[in-house]
Amino acid sequence: MMPDAECVKMVAEILSALELGDYVIKVNHRQLLDGMFQVSGVPEVKFRTICSSVDKLDKSPWAEVRAEMIDEKGLDPDVADRIGELVKHSGSLELVKALEGDPTLMKNKRFSAGLADMKLLLRYCELYGVLNKVLFDLSLARGLDYYTGVIFEAVLHDLPPARSSPDNEPGGIGSIAGGGRYDELVGLFDPKNRKVPCVGVSVGIERIFAIIESKLNMVKVKQRATETEVYVAAAQKNLHEERMRLCTMLWDADIKTEQPYKQSPKLLAQLQYCEERQIPLAVLIGQSELEGGIVKIRIVSTREEFVVSRDKMIDEVRRLLREVSEKTISKTTTS
Repeated sequence: MMPDAECVKMVAEILSALELGDYVIKVNHRQLLDGMFQVSGVPEVKFRTICSSVDKLDKSPWAEVRAEMIDEKGLDPDVADRIGELVKHSGSLELVKALEGDPTLMKNKRFSAGLADMKLLLRYCELYGVLNKVLFDLSLARGLDYYTGVIFEAVLHDLPPARSSPDNEPGGIGSIAGGGRYDELVGLFDPKNRKVPCVGVSVGIERIFAIIESKLNMVKVKQRATETEVYVAAAQKNLHEERMRLCTMLWDADIKTEQPYKQSPKLLAQLQYCEERQIPLAVLIGQSELEGGIVKIRIVSTREEFVVSRDKMIDEVRRLLREVSEKTISKTTTS
C-alpha cells in the first residue's frame, strides 16, 4: 500500500500546486466492490457489467443506475436495492470501523481483504499528511476491467456538480485525475506470463487546461501565449545594436526578454506586438535616452511609463514585474 498511498500523495501535491480549487481524492477497492456484489447476490458473471453501471454514478442519479441494472442487465430489484444501500456510504477511517462491525460483509473473503487494504491505505495517507483530501467512497468503481485493487480519482468541488450518489448528493465536475492498481495487466505482455505488480495515476491535462482557461475567462484575464517578460523596443531607426546591449543586460539578469528582429521596425508595431502577446513590460530606447544614459520602462497593460538610469534598469524591471504579477493575482482571486 505504500506505492498506492504515494500516488494519492502525488495527486494531492499536483492539484494543490495548480490551485484549481477545492478538491477531493475518492478512493475505493475492487475487492470491496466484488465482495459487496457477492454479498448482495449478484451472479459472478455479472460483476463487471454491474460494476460498469455503478461507475455511472458520477454522472447519473441512483434511480437511473438502478433502472439500468434491472431493465437492461436483468438484475433482481432486491439485489439492486442491496447494492444501493452499500454504495451510498462514504467517509474515512470511521467508515472502515463501521464496515468492520458488519458481520455479513466481513465473512466475505474478498470484502475483508479489500477493507484491510483500505484501512492501511488511509493510515498511510494520514502519515503523508493528505488524509484530509481523501474520501473513502464505496460508489467509486472506475469501469476499466484491468484494475485489481485500490482505485482512486480526484474531483473538484467548486465547479458545477456532475457526480450524484444514491442520495442525490452533489459532488464535483467529474474526474480530473484517476488511477489504481493493476497487478495482472503487464503480465499479459510477458511471454512467461509473470505477475508484475503495478500501480499508477494519470492527470487529465486537457481538462485542467480547460478549467484554468475557464477561470481566466471568468475574470476577463487572457491567457498568455508567451513567457516573455520584457520586450526591448526602439523609438528610432538603426538602434538595433543598442537593443542588443539592453537584451544582454536583461538576459544576464535571468529576465525573459525578446526584441524585434528587424533592424528598424516602427515603434507602433512594436508596442502593438507587446499588447497582443500580453508581454508585461517594454523597455524603450531612443536617441534622447542614449544621450541621457536612461531608458523608459512601459507597463504594457496600463501604458504607464517610468524613466530610470541604465544602471538602475534591472532593479526597476524586477520591481515592476513583481507589481504587475501581484495585481494580476489579486484580480484573479477577488473576481
